[in-house]
Amino acid sequence: MSDRTHLKPLRHLAWLCLALILAGCATTTSQAPVEAARPGSVSAPPPPASSPSSGATPSPGSASPAPVAELPAPVRPLRLPRIGLALGGGAARGFAHIGVIQVLEEQGVKVDLVAGTSAGSLVAALYASGKNGKELASMAEAMDEGAITDWAFPTRGLIRGEALARFVRDKTGNRLIEQMSLPLGIVATDLSDGSPILFRSGDTGAAVRASSAVPAVFQPVKIGSREYVDGGLVAPVPVRYAKQMGAELIIAVDISEPPESKPPGDAMRMLLQTFSIMGRSINNFELREADVVIRPKLDGVGSADFSARRRSIQAGRDAAQAMLTQLRQRLAAKSR
Repeated sequence: MSDRTHLKPLRHLAWLCLALILAGCATTTSQAPVEAARPGSVSAPPPPASSPSSGATPSPGSASPAPVAELPAPVRPLRLPRIGLALGGGAARGFAHIGVIQVLEEQGVKVDLVAGTSAGSLVAALYASGKNGKELASMAEAMDEGAITDWAFPTRGLIRGEALARFVRDKTGNRLIEQMSLPLGIVATDLSDGSPILFRSGDTGAAVRASSAVPAVFQPVKIGSREYVDGGLVAPVPVRYAKQMGAELIIAVDISEPPESKPPGDAMRMLLQTFSIMGRSINNFELREADVVIRPKLDGVGSADFSARRRSIQAGRDAAQAMLTQLRQRLAAKSR
């Protein structure tokens, strides 16, 4: 037997020992195997980190989501109508306009524009310049009618009117109509053809003078190439002109003096009686477009009675307070 024949058993023994050694090494150094999921098998889910009562957010699909509360629709603030104040003519009775303005301010009613005729144009100009009701009342108390009266030789009028224009310029700081704090409109009458004009720009004093130029009492006022007289001939209370200026709700203040029951004896009172009759007819048409009409009770207060200032102001206050409910209703109806 050759040497190689005797070595075969030894080789088999050596290979067997090597296999046992390798197997032992693999057992001691490797970790426990992780079984991979087989196709079609389902792995068990991991245990929950906490119970639902602990406040933990449930996993997707484990429960129906909580309903989301709907947000309320945004509330759109009401838009108040643009308020216009129309102040009528009535000479010394015009102090009543101040009482109306005071009540509107106290009630928080914001006036957006103002139009005036005759005495109303004077109060409108002062108010539009930024003066409040209290300041207007103080000015009325201190007013000297002589300061706004410049007598002239009786040609085309007893009073020139330039003193009134100077008074207005002084109290408004020489501001032009278009420079006022509030949009201002002043109504006068073209003497040549009787047409109305609404002054929205230019010399405030001249416009007020023109609007207040009662024929035969005040001289006509020349502005540019034309002459103008009292706006009360065409608009005793300038309601339609406040509307023309953009007012959506109009508060009209009528201080006109009703015709006297007994025909007056002197020429001046006869003239004023004529204006009263004519003004009433025009007012019946004009005031239809007003939303609120305030008529101060001025019984016994004449157009030339400058001594009844406090009484006139109080009459304006009383009349305005009596109309507050109607004013609130109209405001509510026109707000959107």
